[in-house]
Amino acid sequence: MTQPFVLRGLQVGDIGWVAHRQGILYAQEYGWDGTFEALVAEIAAQFVKNFDAEWENAWIAEREGQVVGSVFLVKVSEQEAKLRLLYVEPDARGAGLGRRLTQECIAFAKAKAYAKLTLWTNDILHAARRIYQEAGFVLVSEEQHHSFGADLVGQYWSLDLCPRH
Repeated sequence: MTQPFVLRGLQVGDIGWVAHRQGILYAQEYGWDGTFEALVAEIAAQFVKNFDAEWENAWIAEREGQVVGSVFLVKVSEQEAKLRLLYVEPDARGAGLGRRLTQECIAFAKAKAYAKLTLWTNDILHAARRIYQEAGFVLVSEEQHHSFGADLVGQYWSLDLCPRH
């Protein structure tokens, strides 16, 4: 029987692991080049360098002591936070871990009284987009771009955390 996932905070070595695994996985699954790994490394490095524990958080998912996923929540402003770098290892997919990581971000953002939670993704990332839609995120805009050695359609999504009555 597969062991349950445990969520924990960042530890030394996690940033390198997240960049490494996302670089490899996106190269294998989508043919993206090393510039994607570099972007993940930049985002993760900035998170650590500028970390504000009161307003930001990160969750590392483990199963049987192995990292199997992660997500970051970054402060954009007093009103807005951004969900960054959601990923789940292939052998951990389908068990609800992506949803759980996304829900952790949403709950944290609500607890900190952010008005909205935003994210950027690409339209070919179908499983992630489905998770975001099910969580209530709304597609705000799209734009074609050439990044990571591929022609892609970037998407901006937003979740209103203060529903109007």
